Amino acid sequence: MADRVLRSLERIEYRLATSADDRDRVFNLRYRAYLREGAIAQSDDERFTDPVDDHPNCLIFGVYADGDLAGAIRLGITVPGLPQIPTAQVFPDAVLPLIEAGHVLVDPTRFVADPLWSRALPELAYLTLRLPWLAMEHFGADIMLAAVRPEHYPFYRRLWGNTVVAPATLYPGLSKPVMLSQLDYASAAPRVERLYPFFRAREDERAAIFGTSAMPWLPLGAPAMAGPLRA
Repeated sequence: MADRVLRSLERIEYRLATSADDRDRVFNLRYRAYLREGAIAQSDDERFTDPVDDHPNCLIFGVYADGDLAGAIRLGITVPGLPQIPTAQVFPDAVLPLIEAGHVLVDPTRFVADPLWSRALPELAYLTLRLPWLAMEHFGADIMLAAVRPEHYPFYRRLWGNTVVAPATLYPGLSKPVMLSQLDYASAAPRVERLYPFFRAREDERAAIFGTSAMPWLPLGAPAMAGPLRA
């Protein structure tokens, strides 16, 4: 499997959705994915977005396979002055103490895939989840969160070793409950990257994906960071 993912990586482009067109494509892909699962109701504009998508510490990525939008994921990253991430609003008892203690968190949400590409490229889930993993290293983060449906949790437990920290509850905008798990990156990274070497990345690849500065998307007046964050 690891060899297949590494070979498939040559077909993949990670694109930060900053233009209106790229964001619109991602929001439509989200809509189709969540509607197919019965997690949202139909809407006339066929888009699924929320206010978090406009937060300055939110990164929206499209995952392109052979030039086509195959998947997408949203990353929320806690930074000084911008501590809010979507999962903190749903699981405050579990997440807010971590933020208050100064931990840097990566919060991946809105992980979706095009069904045609999921069949054509079975490795797509692993290729998409490279993004939050690489973000942990790039931004010097301590903990990765995963707010997922209970039936999806075993995948994250097998892949990364996530542990459950909060039981399932309703997530705003969705009709199906999610539970919260988390991963301590420093303790998990050696084992995960030994088993799944495709999660490793050179510094230049991470810089190309996320930008050469630690927080390139911060608005003017936000705290400037000289390098990767570390609590």
